[in-house]
Amino acid sequence: MRPPDDQYWILRWNDISWMLLGVTPTFIAGLSDEGAIRYWSLGLPLALAAAYALLAPRHRTTFLGVLILGLGALSYVRTGGAALFIVSIPHFWILTGNPRRAIALSGAAAVATAAGGVLRNGDPLTGNAVVTLLAYAASIVLGLAMVRLLRRSEARADHLSQALEQTQQELAEAHQRQGAALERERLAREIHDTLAQGFASIVVLAEAARSEADPTHRLDSIERTARDNLAEARALVGGAQPATGTIARTLRRTLDRFAQDTALSVDADLPDLDCDQQTRVALLRCTQESLANVRKHAHATTVTVVLARAPHGIELEITDDGRGFDPATAQGFGLNGMRERLAERGGDLTITSALGEGTRILALIPDGAP
Repeated sequence: MRPPDDQYWILRWNDISWMLLGVTPTFIAGLSDEGAIRYWSLGLPLALAAAYALLAPRHRTTFLGVLILGLGALSYVRTGGAALFIVSIPHFWILTGNPRRAIALSGAAAVATAAGGVLRNGDPLTGNAVVTLLAYAASIVLGLAMVRLLRRSEARADHLSQALEQTQQELAEAHQRQGAALERERLAREIHDTLAQGFASIVVLAEAARSEADPTHRLDSIERTARDNLAEARALVGGAQPATGTIARTLRRTLDRFAQDTALSVDADLPDLDCDQQTRVALLRCTQESLANVRKHAHATTVTVVLARAPHGIELEITDDGRGFDPATAQGFGLNGMRERLAERGGDLTITSALGEGTRILALIPDGAP
């Protein structure tokens, strides 16, 4: 059920005002009349009130016609008809909803009220007639001013509504553009962390195989990496996350392949921790990116990976004994992608390194990450 609107309250206020300030005083004044006039003075206000209750909700024009006749009759029966006419003027403007009809019908009511007083007294310049005509003239000025004000208000409301619709459309387009940009960033990060790293490994393995007398081992690694890349590509196209299994098993498989392809020494402490799928993927991507950086830049001999359950979440530490770098000047896509991926899970990435002192990568994902 909808709550009452402004029009509802305007109509109810008009009902109360007309009954309390128009019909009721007219009825009370009729109590002092005598003889047959008293019956008319009391009956006509009651008849107008009954007509308003029965006709105004559905037959507004009919009620206004009855009101015009009643005002004329009351003005003829007793003095003071101008008072009821003045209180009744809002009926013509509210119930017609049209300025021209309101002016015409209220003019007919003014004529009927003034004519009733003239017929009763025989004098065209009675106070009742003068007040009636002045009230009618004032109602035209006030009514037209209110109509003009309402139309201006409606025009402003329409303008604001159009501006709001335009703003909503622009906001929706901005959200769409933002969503497209975020999706492009996500795809770029996934491609960098999966396909690009895999292709880079294939290139390195192919170059190494070219210089070896028996490249069978390298060819096996190339085939395995290519198959993994194909699986990653299918996962990206399908919008699915890779099936990683437990985090310890997944990282162990990644480290074993890295050690096999690079011949580096890999030390790992990988307890079988329980975590959700998105956390496993984030830790796997951080490990893959870190190992790719070790392979391309570090010139290390040993890599150490430690997975641990900390009081505030899960920590993954990857260290190497390579040549190191200055983290303040490193702005690679891979490092930024790791930070963004962890940030999406409410986590953080800490990089500790210096020239000639190796590198330490610490990834933290808190428990209950979004």
